[in-house]
Amino acid sequence: MAAGEDRYRYFRIEARELVGELGQGALDLEKGRSGPDIIARLLRAAHTLKGAARVVKQLEIAEHAHQLEDRFAALRGASTPPSRDQIDEVLALVDRIGACLSALPAAGDGPAGPPAGQPVAADGQEPVHTARPDAADLETVGAGVARALVQLSALGPRLEEAARIGRLIELVEDQLAGFHARAGVPPAERLRAEKVRSLVGELRVRFHSLRRELASGLDRIEQEARQAGEAAARLRLLPASAMFTFLERGARDAAHAVGTQVRFDGRGGDIRVDGETLSAIQGALLQLVRNAVAHGIEPPATRRAAGKPVEGRIEVTVARRGPSVVFTCSDDGAGVDVEAVRRRLPDGLEAAGGKMLTDDQVLERLLEGGLSTSRRVTDVSGRGIGLDVVRAAAARLGGTVAIRSRRSIGTTIELVLPAAIASLPALLVEAGGVSAAIPLDAVRQTLRVTPETVIDTGHGLSIVLEDGNLPVAPLDRVIRPSDPVRPMESAAPAFVVEAGGRPAAFLVDRVLGVGTLAMRPLPPLAPAAAAVLGVSPDPGGGLRLVLDPARLAAERPRPVDAAPPAPRPAILVVDDSLTTRMLEQSILESAGYAVTLASSGEEGLARARAGGYGLFLVDVEMPGMDGFAFLEQVRADPMLRTTPAILVTSRESPADRQRGREVGAQGYMVKSEFDQAALLDQIRALVS
Repeated sequence: MAAGEDRYRYFRIEARELVGELGQGALDLEKGRSGPDIIARLLRAAHTLKGAARVVKQLEIAEHAHQLEDRFAALRGASTPPSRDQIDEVLALVDRIGACLSALPAAGDGPAGPPAGQPVAADGQEPVHTARPDAADLETVGAGVARALVQLSALGPRLEEAARIGRLIELVEDQLAGFHARAGVPPAERLRAEKVRSLVGELRVRFHSLRRELASGLDRIEQEARQAGEAAARLRLLPASAMFTFLERGARDAAHAVGTQVRFDGRGGDIRVDGETLSAIQGALLQLVRNAVAHGIEPPATRRAAGKPVEGRIEVTVARRGPSVVFTCSDDGAGVDVEAVRRRLPDGLEAAGGKMLTDDQVLERLLEGGLSTSRRVTDVSGRGIGLDVVRAAAARLGGTVAIRSRRSIGTTIELVLPAAIASLPALLVEAGGVSAAIPLDAVRQTLRVTPETVIDTGHGLSIVLEDGNLPVAPLDRVIRPSDPVRPMESAAPAFVVEAGGRPAAFLVDRVLGVGTLAMRPLPPLAPAAAAVLGVSPDPGGGLRLVLDPARLAAERPRPVDAAPPAPRPAILVVDDSLTTRMLEQSILESAGYAVTLASSGEEGLARARAGGYGLFLVDVEMPGMDGFAFLEQVRADPMLRTTPAILVTSRESPADRQRGREVGAQGYMVKSEFDQAALLDQIRALVS
């Protein structure tokens, strides 16, 4: 085994999955979901874990797994459900196995314990784990795919060069045919020319066949590489249900500690979230679940007297809201005693003007920590730090916390977190040359709209549906409001979204179907319409815009008559970064410029020589021909030497700036200091 390699890597992945299955199985048994099938499944899981532990010489884990086998075997065929004590024994063994797994050394560790700096969940609990590739491996795969795509794109000009060679072969063949037909050619020369012509003809056929196969093969490889990159992005996502067993266990243990009965429900478990976000937030959610048990769910006798089910309900829901993921913990308990909290506030804590704090302000004060309505300190409550932990966790992740509560009804606490990556099913459409996606849960229907069904209400356009008039607008005008209005001359597909009770229809060029996307937020500098949530790679190598249904419904533009803008010079963007290319294309097209993209210096040079550009916008650091070499080639070409050029690069040293001036760049912009307005001002000055 190589030095530094984690010898327990695959065992750790398998064991954590089995431990999760064993823990959830024990909770299912306690809820009365017993039967031969579930017992058999748990026996298999314990047996598999025992065997795997013995293979890697983890005898303590193997012994605990063997004891689990004994416990499950005793339950097989039993006529009564397992007792609480029996479930406690099983869960205690599961906890010991989890502790052993946490103590396993990783690559480069000492004899025991995780490396310094490794995240540890609150209260010593295991963080969310599932059988998935390591994040670093996924990053490596993604970076490798990106590099492969850059190299593939650089082969495009080579194929164009191959096409020119094919034309030269055809030219030679034509010349030989003319020589063969010429009068006065000696028979021996004519025969020799005919043989050469035959060989050239065979060469032409084979060359064109090889070129077609090569082009087709490169297209397939590029498509598969892009799909692999997209799949790697999705693999970083975990279903939210991965933490539900952990939270249910926390609710059960807290209820047993304080003598209440609870039922835990998890909803929205199919929503997939970045694994790091899920691991980071689960401690806060555990705190909310414990708070609900300690402060919300009443004792069985109290609930019975109030006409409530003896068993309290705690529900954790995961949902998408625009570019965010929302985690909600609610209970049907007693609610917050606002007056009790108000009595515990420090003296003088009043609202502006000397008035008493409102109920909502008191609830907000709870989130700041230092307050507790418990009369005594227990393992579950009483120190007044629980909600402070939740608030701090949300703030650390760039999110917010809100609380709502009603006496005798229950309490709801909501954490809204930005999603680094999110997976969502979406309707895929094209409009005005832009590929877009709309979250499927907000799409009410798709339909075909004819010009006859569109009416002008004086406040915008509407279409007539069975349930009344519905506002309608071209989707490309929402994405690019500066685009001129395109008259509707024939039937067009459309989709209807509804968000916040506000339905609206949008015309598109094509409805492509439904797909599941891995969405990322927009880069910080990217200019985009308010309705754009983020981006997702499409199979063609571009970026698909993910749109916010609520903003679509709220901010649809009114079609107005507009004179088409004066044509502006075309700009060639040369950059190996897909994100940078799309960002610069969006900025330039929004300003009215036609844009052509090249992903390498070689491809950019071939496009530049095709002519017709008023300016070159070039990156410096690219594989193969870099930006400096590109400009040197351009300035050596009599047809291109006067075309202005701007370098946009991460290299900011004085030497790099001087090199840019030496090779003929009229502008130099550092990406870390990127300013959209300054870039457009430079471009206007150079192309005016």
